[in-house]
Amino acid sequence: MTEKQKSSTTRLLHFFGRQPILFSRFYARILAGIVNLLHVSKTSKTIRLNIEICLPQLSKQERERITRAAIRNELQSYMEFFTIWGSSTQKNISRIRQIHGEHLVHEALAEGKGLVLIVPHFGTWEIMNAWVAQHTQMTIMYKPIKNADADDFVREARSREQANLVPTDESGVRQIFKALKQGGTTVILPDHTPHVGGEMIDYFGIPLASSNLSAKLIQKTKAKALLLYAIRNESDDFDMFIEPINEQIYQGSANDGTHVIHQALEHLIERFPQHYHWSYKRFKAHPQLRNVYTLPKEQAITNINRVKAEALSSTD
Repeated sequence: MTEKQKSSTTRLLHFFGRQPILFSRFYARILAGIVNLLHVSKTSKTIRLNIEICLPQLSKQERERITRAAIRNELQSYMEFFTIWGSSTQKNISRIRQIHGEHLVHEALAEGKGLVLIVPHFGTWEIMNAWVAQHTQMTIMYKPIKNADADDFVREARSREQANLVPTDESGVRQIFKALKQGGTTVILPDHTPHVGGEMIDYFGIPLASSNLSAKLIQKTKAKALLLYAIRNESDDFDMFIEPINEQIYQGSANDGTHVIHQALEHLIERFPQHYHWSYKRFKAHPQLRNVYTLPKEQAITNINRVKAEALSSTD
């Protein structure tokens, strides 16, 4: 493809991909400042509601402080993704200043039973792919981006990491299962609502339609499960964290295992709420909350509290 044939999207992606990461962050902070000052984004309304749903014990002032920081951090992460996708593997590895719990990955790979990395929408998760890829072959579910130029850009970045991208269907699941059986690695983002079906599993006290695929893979293959996340540090680099998942994930049903994953995610969010990506409308995945993000905030919270109370009473 010649330069003349490239679309404006391709040129824009490659422009941001070539920028220093500090430029990406600066640009994101300007956008965040506008959003926080003027409250012009519907997404900021979603973020505020999600934070109040999950962290009702905090004061209004504290939730507002977290909201503003979360908006700034999430926008920075998205802009950082462009730079990360446009950079070499070695450059991205060099951006990781410290790795906490690195031995857990090496120990899991040495066992040869497969490795399932639980990577929530938290911090700047894309920076970790380069580091993981140097130690193990990754098989990852990938849903093509609707914009073909953006899809090509991301696929090119994935190809540098030599990840095996498989479709988000049964054939993809079979390939992941086979890879784990052979001692390979997969990466699962656990905090999305499945497009079809799903099991009603508690998340911050609210039963939500949830995929139990991660738990099924872990339980059937006995692969090691680890929680991974990365956040930017004061040196303008990233710190990467690798933490164990509760061993109870191997016990009980796949729904029980998914609840263990949800609990790990809840604890992570409670520790670092300003780094979670709160913009996803996760809580409409309950039959009584389909319109929760379109309601006035007071009514939305009333409906949330009613569903929480009903869920609590059903377990008594």
